[in-house]
Amino acid sequence: MSHSVGQVAGFAGVTVRTLHHYDEIGLLVPGGRSHAGHRRYSDDDLDRLQQILFYRELGFPLDEVAALLDDPETDPWDHLRRQHELLTARIHRLQEMAAAVETAMEAKKMGINLTPEEKFEVFGDHDPDQYAEEVEQRWGDTEAYRESQRKSASYTKDDWKRINDEFTAIHARVGDLLARGVPADAEEAMDAAEDHRRFITANHYACAYEMHTCLGEMYVSDERFTAFYEAIRPGLAVYLRDAILANAARNGQEGATP
Repeated sequence: MSHSVGQVAGFAGVTVRTLHHYDEIGLLVPGGRSHAGHRRYSDDDLDRLQQILFYRELGFPLDEVAALLDDPETDPWDHLRRQHELLTARIHRLQEMAAAVETAMEAKKMGINLTPEEKFEVFGDHDPDQYAEEVEQRWGDTEAYRESQRKSASYTKDDWKRINDEFTAIHARVGDLLARGVPADAEEAMDAAEDHRRFITANHYACAYEMHTCLGEMYVSDERFTAFYEAIRPGLAVYLRDAILANAARNGQEGATP
């Protein structure tokens, strides 16, 4: 039995474009072709795709995945055993990082004017004002801070849920680009970084390219923000920073190179 590229994309939850890319770089070459020349995937091809997606979920770059899967000294059972060990270790690490992730999320939401009940409903067991004093000390004399305070004071619980959903969607989009091996200075990645900048401007404060590059550096240098992005996908903090720098350079920001 063989499967079309569309069927395989549906099975695996990936895009047809991703499968085409894997074929083009020799990572997953379908075992057959239809009479019309269309790709046809065998059960063995599906097994290999499963291994690829396991390794990609674990953060392995595509070239390293290819080297691992094409190693003649390693059989499929060894791959499954290794992936189980890595996934188990990752689960443990993510559990340890959960508190840090929540802290990083809270640091993005300073100045929320909600009742205590609403705060805990939206954010769980942690106080979103925990780092308010730190934020005010670092940025309290800036117009960006004052603008953010003015905007956030007017937001309702529904506003914050909408903002959270939009930001989550942007992060998922950037994480998908990283997973597909799209370079941080590619058009898609820079466009996603631009949407990230515009989101901040629309919902928090005017975020010029210079400010945006500073944020990108903070995502890498501040362990709370790094933990937040690494929990979404390993390597995402650096990838987003590099996409932000590339986008700033594309828009004429001198010195902004990844």
